[in-house]
Amino acid sequence: MLYIFGHKIPDSDSIISAIAMSYLKNKLGVESTATRQGDINPESKFVLEKFNLETPKLKTNFANEDVYLTDFSDISQAPDDIKDATIIGIVDHHKLGDITTSTPLECWIRPVGCTNTIIKEMFDYYKINIPKNIAGAMLCAILSDTVIFKSPTCTELDIEIAKDLAKIAGIEDYMNIGLEMFKVKSAVDGTPARELAMRDYKQFAMGDIKVGIGQLEVVDLSIFDNIKQDLLNEIAKIKEENELDTVLLLLTDIMKMGSEVLIASKHMDILQKAFDVEIVDNKFWLDGCLSRKKQIVPVLEPAFS
Repeated sequence: MLYIFGHKIPDSDSIISAIAMSYLKNKLGVESTATRQGDINPESKFVLEKFNLETPKLKTNFANEDVYLTDFSDISQAPDDIKDATIIGIVDHHKLGDITTSTPLECWIRPVGCTNTIIKEMFDYYKINIPKNIAGAMLCAILSDTVIFKSPTCTELDIEIAKDLAKIAGIEDYMNIGLEMFKVKSAVDGTPARELAMRDYKQFAMGDIKVGIGQLEVVDLSIFDNIKQDLLNEIAKIKEENELDTVLLLLTDIMKMGSEVLIASKHMDILQKAFDVEIVDNKFWLDGCLSRKKQIVPVLEPAFS
C-alpha cells in the first residue's frame, strides 16, 4: 500500500492533493490511499462536504511504509518517523526542502501557486480523466492557495488549469465558490485563540534558527479586533513550548490586499530591518503581503542566516 499525505496541520491544498494523487495512482495500478497528518480545518471540511468526498484517514506513523508526499518537502513538516519510510515520490509547489532519500524517486516540483495545479498536469500527462467531484475540489484548492488569483504566487498556468477544472466539474461561477470558502475561513467566533494560531501553521529551519509562521486569511480584519491580544499571547506560548526563536502570525485581509503581522521573537531588530518596518506592540502591517511562501519566508531566511 502507498500512503499519500500532505504536511502537518494540513490545509485544503494538502488534503485535496492527497485525494487527487491517490485516485491517479490507483488508476495507474498502484494501490494507494489518501491520509492526513492532522485535523481538517473548516475550509477543507467545507470543500469535502460540497463535493461529497471522504475525509482522508488520520495517520501519523509511516515506518517501513511506502509514502508519497504532497505539498511539502521539509522534514519539519513531515511525520516524525519519515526517515524510516520509503519515499516513492514528491509533488510540491514550494521551495525544495531538506528531505533526502536513499532510493530514486518521482518528483514533480513546479513554481506555481498550488500543488493541485501540478497534479492536473500529471492527470493530463498520463491521459487519465478526473472525476467531476475531485475536479471541483482541486479547483477550490487552487482558489484557496492563490487567494482567488490575487496572490503573487499565482501564475497563468494556475488560472488556466482552474478554468479547465471548472469545466470538468460543471461549475460556471467559480469565483463565487472562492468567496464562499474565504467566508468560511473568516468565521472565527467562538474558536479558541490557540486553534486559530495553529490553523495554518508551518515550522521552518533557517540555518540554526527555528521559526514558526501561521496565517489566517479573511475578508475583513476587524473580526480579530477583540481577540488580537489573545492571539499574541498564544504565539508567545507556541514559541516557548517549541523552543523557537520567532513565531509570526499573518492576519491577511484578502480585500485590502495586505497582512498585519503579529510577532513573538527574540530578534525584533532583525525583523524590523528585514521588512523595513517599525514594530509597535509586537505588530506591523505589510501592504500587498498575501503569501507566506513568497513574501515572508524568502525575507526571513537571509535575515536569520
